[in-house]
Amino acid sequence: MEDTRLGFVGIVIEERAMAGRVNEILSAFGGIIRGRMGVPDPQTGNGVISLIVEGSNDQLGAMTGRLGNLPGVTVKSALISRKTKTEK
Repeated sequence: MEDTRLGFVGIVIEERAMAGRVNEILSAFGGIIRGRMGVPDPQTGNGVISLIVEGSNDQLGAMTGRLGNLPGVTVKSALISRKTKTEK
């Protein structure tokens, strides 16, 4: 059994050109994403993606770190302090 955390990640994309890279990263971490909702603003080119996630600290940190290093992308997350257990 592996310790995991449950929570959400909010992603704000201010540069439309980064949307493809954001989606590539999210696809790579698809195993820890439980739910996703995206709201684009075609007039400004901005967008917001909200994720429900469950994964290890290492997995969540790797995903949010890669997303946060993209120019024009802001990432915020909140995770429960209690660890959950999942079967490997």
